[in-house]
Amino acid sequence: MKKYTGWIVLSTLILYLMSVAGWIPLWAPTLAAWSSNALMWRLIAKNGQRQSLVLMVAGGAALLFAGSQGLWLPWPQIFAVNLPLLGMFVAVSFLALANVESEQKILPQGNRALIATAFGSHLLGAVINLSVLFVFGDRLQRNGALSDSQRVILARCFSAAAWWSPFFVATGVAITYAPGLHWQGVLWPGLLMALIAIGLSILEVSLNRKVVFEGYPIRVESLIMPLFLAVAVMLAHFIWSGISVLVLICLLAPVGAMMFMRGGPDLHVVHEFINYKLANIGSQFALFLAAGIFSAGIKAVILLYPDVFDLTGFEFDPWLFSVVLAVMITAGMVGIHPIVSVSVVSPLLLPLSPDPVRLGFLYLSCWAISTGTSPLTGVGLALMSRYQATAGAIIKNNWHYTVFMWGVASAVNAWVL
Repeated sequence: MKKYTGWIVLSTLILYLMSVAGWIPLWAPTLAAWSSNALMWRLIAKNGQRQSLVLMVAGGAALLFAGSQGLWLPWPQIFAVNLPLLGMFVAVSFLALANVESEQKILPQGNRALIATAFGSHLLGAVINLSVLFVFGDRLQRNGALSDSQRVILARCFSAAAWWSPFFVATGVAITYAPGLHWQGVLWPGLLMALIAIGLSILEVSLNRKVVFEGYPIRVESLIMPLFLAVAVMLAHFIWSGISVLVLICLLAPVGAMMFMRGGPDLHVVHEFINYKLANIGSQFALFLAAGIFSAGIKAVILLYPDVFDLTGFEFDPWLFSVVLAVMITAGMVGIHPIVSVSVVSPLLLPLSPDPVRLGFLYLSCWAISTGTSPLTGVGLALMSRYQATAGAIIKNNWHYTVFMWGVASAVNAWVL
């Protein structure tokens, strides 16, 4: 069964798109997603397994308790709530096929290399996601380690793309948990936040004269694919406005990846990727399926006891935005994935009828800041496991950035949005 795991994962994407078109019922891609999760479970790190199990057990217990009181949620709200995000995960995974690796032996140094690395990791990461961290990190590392400055630039600048990139799962989460949100609504404030985050990081590293910064040798052709895909998504959404951005990404990402493969489309390479690498997204499948059950459990309890969780008398004003964002960022620092924070916060805030753009901006800010600074998110764990970073060093190098960007996000929400 092992050799077919990747194909079953791929079927989640294909069946999801067929269900969106109305050709098949929703249970088909849902069954494929949960089957994929079962097959990939053994590939997930123990910490990821524990976190997913805790979420499923807690959510399942809440659902059973609500059911014992006569409140049963429809099965799609429990098992299929994050299905669009899983389809997106599968689609963007193919973008790793189009990685453009540099053959340059000597790494460029100085401020020009710093700026190129910052914006290069940001633009590439905006499309090919977490794989860019390994592409850049493996090229920059010395004896298996990165310098503090290199880790700061890669983690922050990559994660800042969560503020605006439609190819980031964060955007899919924001659209899912902030009903009525359109991606274009958070594009401009997101780009502003990303530029501030990148600019601050570049300034901070450039002022550190103790070590000369060694950067990634960016080539022009490596930036063509992300720019092409971003324009393609925006143009397609303008022409077919009735199709969601998530669906467009699910359609365009695999096609774009094969278009920009080195040497042109190679079906043998694609076949090998599906057979041996596609199943590496098991941790994302487990976490998001578990988060869906947990979110459903929270929702059921809130529906069961509306008075207890009633925020009547509050409004989603700048003060509440800042407090909730601070709590969500703090949760991320102690290892709670942003999707979990979003799934908990969403049912509490939605009864306040918040502006979808501001609510989406809250979720994106939590995601961008937490993943860029916490040692216990996917980015932080990758830096620690692959490049000899320590949790203490990550926190020490980023705590001031975390506080500053929290303040900037609060200010943008209050004065711009």
